[in-house]
Amino acid sequence: MAELQQVLELLQQLTAKQDALAEELKQQQHTCTCGNHSSSISEQGVTHYPNATPPHSPIAHTGGIDALRSSRKNSMSSLNGLSTSPLTTARNFLTGLTSTDGVNGNGNGAVTPGTPYGNLSLDAAARGAGAPGGLLPPEKNETDEKKGKGLYPSRVILTTYPTQHGINPTPLNWGAGPTARERGPVVCSRIKSNLLIRNAIGAHAGSYSIYRALSIGMGQLRPDWRPDLTNTHPPFVLPPTQGWFGNKIVSFDPWGAMSQEIWAKEYAEGLDVRPTISQTKAHIKIQELDELFKKGDFPCDGDIVIKSPELPAFPGVDQGIEVNTYKAAIDPVWHLPGVAERLGIAESTLRRALFEDTGGMYPELLTRPDIKTFLPPIGGMTVYIMGDPAKLQDPETEVTCRPHDSCAGSDVFGSDICTCRPYLIFGIAEALKCAQRGGVGVIIYFQKEGRALGEVVKYMVYNRRKRGGDSAAEYFNNTEVVAGVKDARHQALMPDVLHFLGIKHIHNLISMSNMKYDAIIGSGITVGNRYEIPEELIPADGKVEIDAKVCLVHSLGYVQSLMVG
Repeated sequence: MAELQQVLELLQQLTAKQDALAEELKQQQHTCTCGNHSSSISEQGVTHYPNATPPHSPIAHTGGIDALRSSRKNSMSSLNGLSTSPLTTARNFLTGLTSTDGVNGNGNGAVTPGTPYGNLSLDAAARGAGAPGGLLPPEKNETDEKKGKGLYPSRVILTTYPTQHGINPTPLNWGAGPTARERGPVVCSRIKSNLLIRNAIGAHAGSYSIYRALSIGMGQLRPDWRPDLTNTHPPFVLPPTQGWFGNKIVSFDPWGAMSQEIWAKEYAEGLDVRPTISQTKAHIKIQELDELFKKGDFPCDGDIVIKSPELPAFPGVDQGIEVNTYKAAIDPVWHLPGVAERLGIAESTLRRALFEDTGGMYPELLTRPDIKTFLPPIGGMTVYIMGDPAKLQDPETEVTCRPHDSCAGSDVFGSDICTCRPYLIFGIAEALKCAQRGGVGVIIYFQKEGRALGEVVKYMVYNRRKRGGDSAAEYFNNTEVVAGVKDARHQALMPDVLHFLGIKHIHNLISMSNMKYDAIIGSGITVGNRYEIPEELIPADGKVEIDAKVCLVHSLGYVQSLMVG
């Protein structure tokens, strides 16, 4: 009790000292505003800044002290649990010293100068306690507080555990069939009661889920808003194929385009199951295709290739042609055990890597081993089909396919440092000609910018190549020294979409990538002809890239002679 009394006395001294210090600061502020004199305060633990500009914030000497008193009052009961004695702790508060015992590892109880306010509450620290100058007063925006509570009225739930009361995930048996009912819905929502029954980690819409969060935070969208899915069903059918069952598809949900139909009743009752695939019909309009048409590379048949309508702004001007396509957008939905197996690593390793290298974004990757499905915050893919999609399941149907990884600089803006756009145009042209022959052409556009290393890394690699003497011999090494790896696209997951479409044999593969080829044949799909990009389509500055790739694939004996049909 005697020691506790000493603590209380020391705290009283601390309060008095804080008041005196605040008064001195106030007097100094009143008597000198030029900022050219050194502070007269010489208490231990206070750093002096000669000729420093006075703080612009108003002095409010009671704010920090009141916060400190409050924090001291609330923490008195826990003083005896500190590693040092209450008396030592209080004395350190008073003198501006803090114990480093157990912090710096020396274990000798040494003290180092601290702030004049000792250990601070978060509120006090946020308002500048311990820094030169006055303390900022507490700022409370009641409107913002009410708005935040209105958005998220319940307590924050950082993660869940399998054994928690009420946790009962909706059954999801990946790869089961023959219908979606046997497989089960994908539910990742935290809306209302869905948190207890969710069977997937992550959020819908991939990387765009962040923009949805911003819309909610700004009050433009309710957190519990759900879409009206009326008339959103696909205008054409991609029926279940053998590849939908088992482990052929592990990187997206093959039933994702039918959610609004299969689970309509459950959705109306509150089960927040949403489509992860959407299908539509569209036209492809690209200038290079107009030029190829004018050269006579393919006819305008009125079915696959149609005439473009006249533009009002250019009356009488021939607008060329466009291509009829069926189109599907696919968001990623990962079956974690299947993805791990495909990549050749343990599921636990995959979960830990995803958790750590997304900044701890998804703790349930570690706390919910019972949940096997993850919607990652990455881009998906878009499928363009020329010809009848139903014929894809027939192994006798000629199929021409170009799996293409995104390159905005070339595909959209025409950069000539790589061959991405020319190769894409070549693939589209071969696909539509295949469709005109009675087959089906397929272009798959994956969101994997810069070999899935990103545009920032890609442009740094460009700079290194240009400054270091661009050469085919150093092409892949330049990427590796900047990014750590040559390629992060992990093509082992790429063939999933081919199995989704029912493709068993690709007659014409418009790709010279050995990684794509190995992944395709490794998944059980056979390949007939492979095609290099024609020499005349390669831009001058893209020659280094194509020479490096040709050298690599020829050294492995992959690419056959170019055959253009």
